[in-house]
Amino acid sequence: MSMDKRTFLKTGALLGLGATFADNIISSPVNQIPVLSNIDKVTDQTGKYVLPELPFKSDALEPFIDKQTVEIHHDKHHAGYVNGLNNAVSKIKEANASNDYAIIKYWEKEMSFNGSGHFLHTLYWNNLSASKGKRSKKLDEYMNQSFGSYDVFVKYFTAATTAVEGAGWGILAYQLNGDRLVILQSEIHQNLSQWISVPILVCDVWEHAYYLKYQNKRGEYVNNFFNLINWEIVSQRLDNLLSLNVK
Repeated sequence: MSMDKRTFLKTGALLGLGATFADNIISSPVNQIPVLSNIDKVTDQTGKYVLPELPFKSDALEPFIDKQTVEIHHDKHHAGYVNGLNNAVSKIKEANASNDYAIIKYWEKEMSFNGSGHFLHTLYWNNLSASKGKRSKKLDEYMNQSFGSYDVFVKYFTAATTAVEGAGWGILAYQLNGDRLVILQSEIHQNLSQWISVPILVCDVWEHAYYLKYQNKRGEYVNNFFNLINWEIVSQRLDNLLSLNVK
């Protein structure tokens, strides 16, 4: 199945934010969506959602994120979202086959919640590394244009992420139509989205991401998050999106 550029952009934006998909998008292998295919793969070759392997050893992020937190976070929490997403997709397919949509609202919510959890966690693991790498010139250029400087970005991202109400995410995203970077607070996974914005850097501030080591000191965890960002991956995500945007 081939995609024209407009379809690709819409599909990439939806996948990046964990939106609700039409059935033909749900069942399509992610390798047909180049924005995420080389970095943030979320399905196997059949189109079933799968838990990706960690791109590092579970103790590689210490002392900033401990081994036990990484293992529980990945093997239990992330895996739970993958299972929940596959179950929701199956139930929606059953509803389509039987023409019975009595509880479709419930399964749509399940797909949105678990899909957002799976997609954002996949980005999260891949944008972490014990070796930070360097930001690309293009990423710095967009940070300067969008926020004034990298230092302002760090202060803004830290403040916004630390202040997320309850559980959620701090997100650096590329706004397709606006051709700029934006910082978003996401409550839970899917709330407060900007639908034309595609995440390129995410910081998990659900308590399971940091509580064993940091307890209620979320700000300290977010500050240390900057010691682990794989800027080469973040830069590559932006480059992929810029190469497809029509100005």
